[in-house]
Amino acid sequence: MAERLALRSGIGYDSHRFAPGGPLVLGGVRIPSDVHLHGHSDGDAIAHAVTDAILGAAALGDIGAMFSDADSANAGRDSIEMLGLAAARVTAAGWRVGQLDIVVIAETPRISAHRDAMRARIGGAVGVAADEVSIKGKTNEGMGFVGRGEGIACLATATLLRV
Repeated sequence: MAERLALRSGIGYDSHRFAPGGPLVLGGVRIPSDVHLHGHSDGDAIAHAVTDAILGAAALGDIGAMFSDADSANAGRDSIEMLGLAAARVTAAGWRVGQLDIVVIAETPRISAHRDAMRARIGGAVGVAADEVSIKGKTNEGMGFVGRGEGIACLATATLLRV
């Protein structure tokens, strides 16, 4: 019988287009804005990418399977709450989040002004200290839908440790 690994990693991706009316919710932080991220829930692309990363690392599916957009209970739902529920499922499967690394690709907003608050919200949702959550902001240099300012994309990696 093969020895069970004590460490796993997963990757998550999400993107949402902007829609009129704010505020913008990103990383669990409400950012004053005249646009928001369009989605079935609150559209928090960071929380969605992290949710997929931790679920994927534990081989527990993805955010769409856990929180279907066909379920009206998920309409407008708080994505940080969803992330916390996913983290609880990961823990129940014998894993805990060790570290998260997140890249936000956006022309706006500037991530640096909100980074510390986002790190605290994301860390709190998955049960790690804020210093175990890295969030970096990048632009798309004017290329594609992100570069044209039409929306945001996020990538996240998660490291899980066996409990």
